[in-house]
Amino acid sequence: MTNQQAKRRDPRGHWFLLLLGGLAFICTLLLEGFAHGAVGEAPHHAPTGGPAPDQVTGGGAVLNLSGGTLHSLHMPAKTIALTFDDGPDPKWTPQILDVLRRHGAHATFFTIGAHVAENPALTRRILREGNEIGSHTYTHLDMADSPAWRNRLELGLTQRALAGAAGVKTRLMRMPYSSVPDGLTSKEWTAAKQAGDDGYVVVLADRDTDDWARPGVRKIVATAVTAVHRGEGGIVMLHDSGGDRTQTVLALDQMLDRFHLEGFRATTLSQALNLPAADVPASGTEKLVGGTLVTAQRLAGWITGVLQVLFLAAGVICVVRLVFLVGFAQIHVRRVRRGRSGRARPWLAAGLAPPPVSVIVPAYNEEAGIAATVASLLDHDYPAPVEILVVDDGSSDRTAEIVESLIREGRGGRLHDGTPAVKLIRKPNGGKPSALNVGIAHARAGVLVLVDGDTVFQRDTIGNLVSPLADPAVGAVSGNTKVANRKGILGRWQHIEYVIGFNLDRRMFDVLQCMPTIPGAIGAFRREAMVAVGGVSDDTLAEDTDLTMAICRSGWRVVYEETALAWTEAPATLRQLWRQRYRWCYGTLQAMWKHRRSMLEPGQSGRFGRRCLTYLWMFQVALPLIAPAVDLFAVYGLVFLNPASMLETWALFVGVQVLCGAYALRLDHEPIRPLWTLPVQQVVYRQLMYLVVIQSLVTAVLGARLRWHAMHRTGTFGTPDALPVPATSLTR
Repeated sequence: MTNQQAKRRDPRGHWFLLLLGGLAFICTLLLEGFAHGAVGEAPHHAPTGGPAPDQVTGGGAVLNLSGGTLHSLHMPAKTIALTFDDGPDPKWTPQILDVLRRHGAHATFFTIGAHVAENPALTRRILREGNEIGSHTYTHLDMADSPAWRNRLELGLTQRALAGAAGVKTRLMRMPYSSVPDGLTSKEWTAAKQAGDDGYVVVLADRDTDDWARPGVRKIVATAVTAVHRGEGGIVMLHDSGGDRTQTVLALDQMLDRFHLEGFRATTLSQALNLPAADVPASGTEKLVGGTLVTAQRLAGWITGVLQVLFLAAGVICVVRLVFLVGFAQIHVRRVRRGRSGRARPWLAAGLAPPPVSVIVPAYNEEAGIAATVASLLDHDYPAPVEILVVDDGSSDRTAEIVESLIREGRGGRLHDGTPAVKLIRKPNGGKPSALNVGIAHARAGVLVLVDGDTVFQRDTIGNLVSPLADPAVGAVSGNTKVANRKGILGRWQHIEYVIGFNLDRRMFDVLQCMPTIPGAIGAFRREAMVAVGGVSDDTLAEDTDLTMAICRSGWRVVYEETALAWTEAPATLRQLWRQRYRWCYGTLQAMWKHRRSMLEPGQSGRFGRRCLTYLWMFQVALPLIAPAVDLFAVYGLVFLNPASMLETWALFVGVQVLCGAYALRLDHEPIRPLWTLPVQQVVYRQLMYLVVIQSLVTAVLGARLRWHAMHRTGTFGTPDALPVPATSLTR
């Protein structure tokens, strides 16, 4: 595709949809975190402030503030109001309801709004079986230490949850962490008055069984039946959620037997005190709003459950992948390197003359580095003729003039037959594939080396790169690309990525014979293999990946040669990095789709497809798609779950990556100092790569044609007279 083609802009509207979806996702997590950040009965801090007024602490357990006047109510004789806090719970509430039904008793359930939203069917069963429901706030909030607006919010949300789940509202309310009247503090009394002013009847307890602490069935029963022999009624506090309630269920059965023997009735609070029904039908609007809340809460619970599984699965899969990569790398080191080490010239060892090599350099606006590239290609120790074809693809800068000056000044060298070693081929702009095909058509040698115009070779690179082609089964060779401009943190991140990718992934692909990509920066090809696949295709923007996959499918082996080093200039800014990786990722997706049928084909092509494409779909598409959500869940876990557990998991994952990175760097004879940037890379660079995958997939799904993005060169390698090639080398 030419630079003049594809004027359509990349799709932009989807970013709004992605942002909207991400905001909805974050709101869902916040709702779940809000709902469960403090749910569950447990001891809390010691109450502060003085006691409540005497008329409260010395009165009954039911506080009715209608009309602005306190009416303290006591339970009538021979009447028990069983109350259950913290539910409904899908495990314990049904067992408690079964016991109540078996004894013909009814109770009052002070429910947590978040639990109501999660268990609407269970909430409806409570009411259907003759029981009543009260509010226990939405998240089990300590109302005494919370501002009035938060208390009203919690109670209002609980009303909406009840309206959405069961179509009712409630008049009753019990404050979390409250108990009997004489234990009420002044702060709790203030919160109770606020609720009373809003129309609630505030319910305390006459007998707090402390069953949440699981003191034993006998003690729970003893507390509940206190003063039964005197015929005194009372409100008994129990719990149907917040932990193991086995003791509560067993104690309930026994205490109901005792109440029956003593002639007591166990009924709801409203019936016992002849109060208006606690459950009031909700309006249509209230049901609609409540239904939305219930749906959102249930969806949030489902999403966080799925994310928790994905978080663990993604972590395990990534760690297992790294372990497997290290294992395959070790196999490669033992089997492949041992077979090639010390054989830099296998042609001579086999009694054959090294074949001539044609190096093809497609160049478009590469004036900053083309001189250094050509100079490094000329400075080789390969014993056979090496011709260098620079194909200028309609550059608008001085690329062609620089190459011409090298040839004119005699710095281009000559071949054995006296012809110039460097040749310049000019052509109209047509894209990299067309430039490569023009170079291939003009090349005279049977071994073709393709090199980007921003790449520098070492003296032994050409010899090391073409040496595996001495094996007649090998059709192409991938070299080892290294980042030259690695001083800044962005350069270090890319350096780590390159080293791990080339020294772990590529070794695995070599061993499994399913190499997906020979990088454009450095690759050697047998002409027969190139002809067999019809040259370089322009069907995708990742022509190197497309070409490599086609060669693998045609039956040739594609191998990785670690000692063939090429130094390249990586993007120096995030914008350049985005554009480069966007093109790479989009082109790789195109190539994967183009060669998808290989997964069903027999023979070598099928083995390649099932191994390579499965791996790419899993780790370069599926995992990056879910990774942002998993990362958000990790942040959610730090805020709302166990932060220590989340940090330990993250530290374990990063630790494994550091170890694998250190192994890869050592294989490449590189220092491990840059690994200090890897933890930061996990929270910045990795997320950028995820967004690249998402953008590429959206572009592909929408059918937009991506433009060619040319990278701005900074001239890392300077002039041909001063090549700052890094000192680190694998040269043996």
